[in-house]
Amino acid sequence: MGSEKKILILGAGPTGLGAAWRLTELGHTDWHLCEATSRPGGLAGSVTDERGYTWDHGGHIQFSHYEYFDRLMDSLLGDAWIRRERESWVWIMDRFVPYPFQANIRHLPREALWECIEGLLHRPTAESRPEDFESFIRALFGEGIAKHFMMPYNCKVWAHEPRTMSAHWVGDRVAPVDLERVLRNIILKRDEVSWGPNNTFRFPERGGTGTIWRELAHRLPQDQISYRAKLTALDTERRVAQFSDGSERTCDVLISTIPLNRLVKIAGLDDLRPAAKALAFSATHVIGVGVRGAPGEHLRTKCWMYFPESNSPFYRVTVFSNYSPNNVPDITREWSLMAEVSESAHRPVDVECIVEDTLAGMEATRLIESRDDVENIYHRRLPMGYPVPTLTRDAALEALLPALQARGIFSRGRFGAWKYEVSNQDHALMQGVECAEHLLLGAEEETVWRPDHVNSGGARHRSVES
Repeated sequence: MGSEKKILILGAGPTGLGAAWRLTELGHTDWHLCEATSRPGGLAGSVTDERGYTWDHGGHIQFSHYEYFDRLMDSLLGDAWIRRERESWVWIMDRFVPYPFQANIRHLPREALWECIEGLLHRPTAESRPEDFESFIRALFGEGIAKHFMMPYNCKVWAHEPRTMSAHWVGDRVAPVDLERVLRNIILKRDEVSWGPNNTFRFPERGGTGTIWRELAHRLPQDQISYRAKLTALDTERRVAQFSDGSERTCDVLISTIPLNRLVKIAGLDDLRPAAKALAFSATHVIGVGVRGAPGEHLRTKCWMYFPESNSPFYRVTVFSNYSPNNVPDITREWSLMAEVSESAHRPVDVECIVEDTLAGMEATRLIESRDDVENIYHRRLPMGYPVPTLTRDAALEALLPALQARGIFSRGRFGAWKYEVSNQDHALMQGVECAEHLLLGAEEETVWRPDHVNSGGARHRSVES
């Protein structure tokens, strides 16, 4: 496309910042980034509340599919990282079971254990991959594991029924099942832990995940970034964007990271509205709980825990003070938990009761001994937390993304491309980086168009002209 093009970027989350960073690296200076809020980071942002507790906007950890991403993270924070081995668990049947659940079912009561083994032994055979997520769960894990963990947990985390979701997004997001290893673990009484691409991770020493993105934004030319500039109108024919701060900007190319359905509405693209309406999402409630004292011995080394049962509203809780002692005002006196609750029209949440329900759930699942020990509460509702990979998603994206691109709009990022399978921090940043490389160098955008290739390690040693 050439370096003479004027490029406008919407959103200062990882994708927008990644695009601006790579454009700058490649010597392209004619770009401007507009962010609706007062700070960078987007859904990967963090806050420190008035009591001195730091909270992320959800349970974020730092791991990577790309050498480029790793090098950039090293550059941004240097030695100011804490490195951890993942220790994740499932609270179920009044006990903790190591994750992945299916590899550690030996910890279950005998009757439930047999149901899980029987289900694995009698899994249905299929010539092809099931289309919907529920059928995929039952085919891969059998009826027992589906009943006790996979179905109730996924209903909780997505706030949508798995039968309405596609199975094609899964990739490395769900641990596979090896029956021989499952039986070996049972007989030899072995645990299998730290599965997956994030079996080790790193976390900023101070300031939460948002520190990363604040530092990246700080290193960009400040006169090319506008905060509190929310898109209010977009003329796609004239390529003119209007913002809440009263500014108006023209561009040759628009890189948009705002939610895809919102972009279509703001731009008044009536021909794309039916496809945009087919996109589903869930909201996320983040409830931070500051606790006096120290965590119980059963939580001392845990990172995060999954909760499939109905005795708690949350699907995941992070022992956030275990990520960094600086996430609390004084680690010798306090510790912290961060819970996440999903919400959708299919699974509504009573906002007035959610904090109280969360505390009750933490008592019921033995995360805290008493609410009397709680000294601080933080609650934030993220209106859009998860892009849900429904059965209608792929057809909608096939209609939306090329049509927008034909208008000079590259919609990228967690909700810009609406692909949950490539919406981690590393994926999001690289969507911006690769979009910049595509615009200036004609390079392929592997992350957005070939998620399976990226998640299998195919893009790790990428080489692009600089």
